[in-house]
Amino acid sequence: MFRRPAAAPPQGRLRHRPGAGRLTAALATTAIALGGCAGAGAVSSSDGTQIVVAIVSNPQMQDAISLQDEFRREHPDVDVRFVSLPENEARAKITASVATGGGEFDVVMISNYETPMWAANGWIENLQPYIERTEGYDDADFVPNVREALSYDGDMYSVPFYGESSFLAYRTDLFEQAGLEMPERPTWDEVRELAAELHDPAQNFSGICLRGLAGWGEVMAPLTTVMNTYGGGWFDEDWNARLDSPENREAIETYVDTVQRYGQPGAATSGFGDCLTRFAQGQTAMWYDATSMVSSVEDPSSSLVAGKVGYVPAPVAETDAAGWLYTWSLAITSTSQNKDAAWDFVSWMTDKEYIRLVGTELGWERVPPGSRLSTYEIPEYAAVSEAYADATLASMADATQERTMAAPVPFPGIQFVGIPEFQDLGTRVGQQMSAAIAGQVSVDRAIEQSQRYAETVAESYRAAAQDEGDDR
Repeated sequence: MFRRPAAAPPQGRLRHRPGAGRLTAALATTAIALGGCAGAGAVSSSDGTQIVVAIVSNPQMQDAISLQDEFRREHPDVDVRFVSLPENEARAKITASVATGGGEFDVVMISNYETPMWAANGWIENLQPYIERTEGYDDADFVPNVREALSYDGDMYSVPFYGESSFLAYRTDLFEQAGLEMPERPTWDEVRELAAELHDPAQNFSGICLRGLAGWGEVMAPLTTVMNTYGGGWFDEDWNARLDSPENREAIETYVDTVQRYGQPGAATSGFGDCLTRFAQGQTAMWYDATSMVSSVEDPSSSLVAGKVGYVPAPVAETDAAGWLYTWSLAITSTSQNKDAAWDFVSWMTDKEYIRLVGTELGWERVPPGSRLSTYEIPEYAAVSEAYADATLASMADATQERTMAAPVPFPGIQFVGIPEFQDLGTRVGQQMSAAIAGQVSVDRAIEQSQRYAETVAESYRAAAQDEGDDR
């Protein structure tokens, strides 16, 4: 489905184009503003080597921090210092540091959006040599499309901590009580009807929870999958911006109206974490989001709905599937002065044995899902994941452009556009969509402004394509 035109930069390689200088300046400014939070990076001392690891403060990552005594027992000469931040803050800080060569971090948590571009730019290390000399690490065990998404020129430049697509979780007990049945592959129209039946704001109970928090990795992740399945998307194959197309307009109106009518209070400030809390505490009937939710939703020590949840594929409209493909992964920065110690940590946190450690120490429900195929063969995990294991793997297998998009596009990515400008573009558009959800602007106004942002980015790519044609 993804067909890259000859003029497009390979895997998002930065090029000199209108706005590129402004992007670099903005990253430098951000690095100065945020630099005080990270400290001095890795240092060596008589007590051993210290490495600084920047991660996203999701539940699975907090589990990794809680298990550090196990890492220290295996690697007593490596001292790990964590910088843990909410998703939007982590993205901004990590990108600013790595792009400007700030050197604050040895290990960074990034995704399949950043990995191929940063590899092309020389910002992160090629991990394949480390993988091949680490006995038993077994990179062939990674979920195939996750491994491919984290590779550049055939080598892995980051390794997955967990992988995910997206699906719809729903309360089986409430559906049964209400006499409702969830379709095996629901449409958005059917989801809206079900949400309307179960929505009860007087009891602080919503029919569905959907992200509304501004951010390209927050509201725009699920919303882009809705745009895709309605036949829309960000750009067409010739780099024409499409955000104001009829297909996108219908998708955006559907999403905004659904969360306004049947969604949670204060939806414009809800990200993954807020929806997770609401769903796990029994405050909503359905939740469309990342398949990685299962580690927390099915944890009986913290979730009131564990064992009462069913999972079906992402809702569709015009396409066969509608999920996304995403992975939080670990990379070693090219500026790290202690790369071997950094790999000791990275390989520990992404190895098969770490999966078993989480299961035995914290509970099999909390195992990071979607990274390794062997995880689903562990008897203890198979027992607790019976309700969602097949749904997770099926959703990830469906997460291709051919299945989730209506037409070819000139970029990699499903719920994101794999170009450097997308962090800024997605953030700006996300702000508009969040404002529309909050009722601060109309959907028409949000789309109009978003189209202008997208058209500015598209112009430079069309110009590059024209220059390429003129040179032939």
